[in-house]
Formats: sequence, C-alpha cells, structure tokens
Amino acid sequence: MVTVNTFDSSSADAGVKAMLTWRNAAGDRLEQVRLNLSGARVRAYGRIVAAATDGCEAYSASYELVTSDAGITRRLSVRLIRAGGESSLDISRDMDGRWMVQTPTSTVRSDFDGAETIDLALSPFFKGLPIRRFGIADGGRRDDLSVVTLQLPDCAIDSVSMSYEDLGDGQVRVTGPDGVTDLTVDEAGIVRDYPGIARLI
Repeated sequence: MVTVNTFDSSSADAGVKAMLTWRNAAGDRLEQVRLNLSGARVRAYGRIVAAATDGCEAYSASYELVTSDAGITRRLSVRLIRAGGESSLDISRDMDGRWMVQTPTSTVRSDFDGAETIDLALSPFFKGLPIRRFGIADGGRRDDLSVVTLQLPDCAIDSVSMSYEDLGDGQVRVTGPDGVTDLTVDEAGIVRDYPGIARLI
C-alpha cells in the first residue's frame, strides 16, 4: 500500500490504494480513510474522532463504504462509540433503488427520492464522492441531485437536494439545505479543503 495525500485521476482510473487524513483547524476533529479506488468503484474504511464541543458530545465512528462499478452506493456500515455506549447502523441500496436502514432495534425501507449517493455530514471524504463520480472538477455540473444524508452522532437520516458546480482552478461549489460551500479538490475529485470543517494533511 502506498500512503499519499493526493493522486492523479489517471492513476485512480487504473486502481489506487491510499491513506487519507483530514483535520479541522481547532484540532478537535479528525477523519482518516483507507481508500481503494478502481475506476468509479469505491471501497473505503474510515474513522472519525470528534472531541466534545458546545453543540455536540464526543464520539468516535468507524465506517465501511462499498459502491458499485458505477459509483452508486451499495452499502454503508457505521459503528458509533459515545460515553453512553455503542451503536451500529447499516444502510444498503439494492439494484432497484430501494434503500434499507437497519439498527439493532429497527428496519426502515425507503427510495429516498431516488438517491444513489450517501453524504456523511461534515465528512470531507463523503462530500467528494459525487464530485468524483460525475467528473464535476473537470467542468461538470449536477443540479438538484438527491443525496441521502447521515448526521452523527444522532444518526438522523434523510434525503436532500444538492447541486455541484465546477468553478475552475480546483474549486467546486456545493449548494444544499445548509447553504453554499466552495470546496478545493484535486484532479481525482478528492477534497483537499472543506472550509471551516477540515483540510487534507
């Protein structure tokens, strides 16, 4: 395995394994992911460690993401550790576009408005998935894309509409319910700077 902070898209198309780490400016949140890319297919094992803040309790979350050859989410498994204990969440999407959300105590099924992608809130890795899949950083644009969002640590899940626009010079504008964010990305669509949230280190 090669440890890198970025890689070019030609290498990604051939298959890339990498360890990526993001940290916020305050130093109270860290995300690291072991990434395996093959064309549009993504397999990722990651962890988020967040210290307590005024609005959020401390937690640690590990995740595994698997997509199809077309970059469509197939499965996301999350294991969450908080002071009060541990919990788990498994989200899967079948070939007919039906999502299933499973916890130890419940199962919910939905089409989530036709969404094909998951966005783990405040995660620079997940924020870049549609950018890579649709080639947004290469002059692409997608408006009103349905995305499944997962909030941590409360595990609230919903579908929202997001738009992605290439601004040039490695900048991609993401517009959603929480406002507008201009991300800095590399040639492979990996987020290098998520303003106010985290930077790739």
